[in-house]
Amino acid sequence: MIAVKGGKIYTMDQQGIVSDGVIIIEGSVIKAIGEELPIPQGCPVIDAAGKYVFPGFIDAHTHIGLEEEIYRVEGDDVNETSDPVTPELQALDGINFADLAFSDALEGGVTRSVSLPGSANVIGGQAVLLKHLAPGMGEMIYKNPWGLKAALGENPKRVYSQQKKTPITRMASANLLREALFVARENMDKKEIPAKEAYRQKALWAVLKKEMPLMIHVHRADDILTALRIKDEFAVDMILQHGTESFKVADELIKRNVPVLLGPMLVNRAKVEMKEVSFKNALKLSRHGVKFSFITDHPVIPIKYLRECAAIAVREGLEEEEALKALTINPAEILKIDHEIGSITAGKRADLVIFDGHPFDFRSQVQDIIVDGILWGDKGE
Repeated sequence: MIAVKGGKIYTMDQQGIVSDGVIIIEGSVIKAIGEELPIPQGCPVIDAAGKYVFPGFIDAHTHIGLEEEIYRVEGDDVNETSDPVTPELQALDGINFADLAFSDALEGGVTRSVSLPGSANVIGGQAVLLKHLAPGMGEMIYKNPWGLKAALGENPKRVYSQQKKTPITRMASANLLREALFVARENMDKKEIPAKEAYRQKALWAVLKKEMPLMIHVHRADDILTALRIKDEFAVDMILQHGTESFKVADELIKRNVPVLLGPMLVNRAKVEMKEVSFKNALKLSRHGVKFSFITDHPVIPIKYLRECAAIAVREGLEEEEALKALTINPAEILKIDHEIGSITAGKRADLVIFDGHPFDFRSQVQDIIVDGILWGDKGE
């Protein structure tokens, strides 16, 4: 059992901000939160007086553990570029849990993330939801699989045109995605199909049954509209990844209740399709009522700087509360895990981060961080 006492607690739920409150943690769960709560005798107390307490931040689109910063001797582990359609691959099988980025994430207040295959393939494989602190590496897996990665636009075209095989055009990329879903839908209810095909299509069946979302890499408005047409045709749950020009088709997103994992934004215009990159895009989506969260696309932006991305968006006009939601409850809701994390609420998992100042002040640092009730620095080592 742990108690957090004092400080300004941003619950990110209907309680709002609790000043000088108390949070009681029992095991991996928040037992209670409120003002002047009695602290059980003998319970260790974290003094948060004068500090800021938030739910752990969530980065819903990264390549953490897959695309490492220094251990690249063996080559790229994030893109399997031998085949443009690989739904059977699992990001989890390529992750190095000793990647330094996991501790970097904690330094930035990020307690959980989604790690996905890259965007070289039209269908790249299955994502995994991770937590960044656990007693052992095997326990850092939070939910697997948690979405199927797909991609439209420049990346598949560039990779496979160099190999002189399809897809070389946007038409071919869309066709490969549509064909994979069509064939999987035709085979889904068949009692007898070749075992290898059943294995390859298992993840597609999960998408068609809405057991997990199609997480689709798109930047340009025309690619977003193509993705939405495919969503309509197959009635799948879809989450846009990056969505640089999503503000241009916001009404179409609202109509279909499609959210956006927005970013990376702290970058140059590295590709033609990223010419509209701007921190003002968060404000534009907010004004249209599109649900979004901030992402780093780590290691494109180091994951520890997720909160700095939100802070710059506030400087560019986004309401502070909306920016905080886009780090906490919004990604939890988009990933459909808000019943467990995303806010400081009794009954939810104990993911907390304590800053010595407001997280949007660049001078502020993480003082303490708790993941599933485990205090960082007290991992049983």
